[in-house]
Amino acid sequence: MFVYEIAALAAAALWAITGLVATTPSQHLGAIAFNRYRMLMVFAVLAVYVTAVPGWGSIGGDHLLPLILSGFIGIFLGDTALFLALNRLGPRRTAMLFSLNAPISALLGWILLGETLSGQALAGVLIAFAGVILAIGFGKRRSQLHQWEAIKGPLWIGLVLGLASALSQSVGSLIARPIMEAGVDPVAASALRIGVAAFGLTLIAALPSPLVKAQNPMTPGVALGVAVTGIMGMGIGMTLILFALSGGEVGIISTLSATTPAIQLPLLWARTRECPALGAWIGAALVVIGCALIFGV
Repeated sequence: MFVYEIAALAAAALWAITGLVATTPSQHLGAIAFNRYRMLMVFAVLAVYVTAVPGWGSIGGDHLLPLILSGFIGIFLGDTALFLALNRLGPRRTAMLFSLNAPISALLGWILLGETLSGQALAGVLIAFAGVILAIGFGKRRSQLHQWEAIKGPLWIGLVLGLASALSQSVGSLIARPIMEAGVDPVAASALRIGVAAFGLTLIAALPSPLVKAQNPMTPGVALGVAVTGIMGMGIGMTLILFALSGGEVGIISTLSATTPAIQLPLLWARTRECPALGAWIGAALVVIGCALIFGV
């Protein structure tokens, strides 16, 4: 019983954990280099699996362009912006901003696809946005000194990057949705989308700018962190969500998968020995409530 719901919660928990694990290697390597290594590792694993199954045959010629575009926007742009935001804002604020992909998807579906947005769903969008604003503005006490609560550089740049990551994720998902409904193997589709992101990041790494190079040399510990975030977050986490959506109600699964910011707070407390501020708890709760209203749970 509740196996699909448990899978969705497990995915949210994995994303909460990988958000913390990714902080150190991302800051060590730099966001772009970190994401490139991460994408290459995950693509290699998925490509071997899809080739062995085999699953590439499920992708038709008319599926290629949408999946490539979805991978470019949703993963290449989205994940790169996500880790740039992580390096500036820390894991808590970044997770809150990224959680806006649910209300943004609802708004884009209404605007671009003509999907119905009821008064309850609109209220959920506003509540989720309010929760993020509350958590960003009042989610830290002056007594919290851990480096993960420090803001590096102008706050507005980090906010723009976090919002860009959520928007990119939403657009990428909307582009891929019709392809997935056509019956394409989800693992093959993920492998192609991640491959596009890995290729794009590799091209960027060839540029002469030091901003796109690794800021520090790779170490065994950093390599382990990169592998863990890739395999747990993109490999196992996304597989759990696809499994959950295969048999669970979309609204419930989507809401449960949006609990990452709430799950992350006790993990941060355990890791930093600093209890998150009341605003952080209330903000995370509002995000979950807002998502529940959006999906009609």
